[in-house]
Amino acid sequence: MTFESKEQLDSFIQRFEAGEHTAAEWTHPAHLAMAAVYCDRYGTDAFYRIRAGIHHLNWHHGTISTATRGYHETLTIFWTAIVAAHMAKGGELVDKVNSCIASHPTSLFRDYYSFDVVKSQQARREWVAPDLKPLPEKA
Repeated sequence: MTFESKEQLDSFIQRFEAGEHTAAEWTHPAHLAMAAVYCDRYGTDAFYRIRAGIHHLNWHHGTISTATRGYHETLTIFWTAIVAAHMAKGGELVDKVNSCIASHPTSLFRDYYSFDVVKSQQARREWVAPDLKPLPEKA
């Protein structure tokens, strides 16, 4: 997934906010793109909007969060921190979104969390700090 223009990115965000992305479209790159735009637009309030947006989209998909599926608080906070640090770098929005997607593979959380920690019900329900290495600081 890459974006060619701000208009294409804006359309993507409008579809997210309307709950129009299908489950198949709601990929890791899509999560990163949404988070990148929200970090750029909302700064320190981005996490709260990201959380609400994911819950809203899950509702549109009929996804009910349980102890084993659906929304994951720790991973949402983790990815928001990773994306916020990336977005703090200079540059044009579309370029930063595309580079964020390209440079943050789905497996990145494994550098920070052991399997048992991130897969725990506690981590799904509430923030659990990384047990392998600390989150990056914002630039």
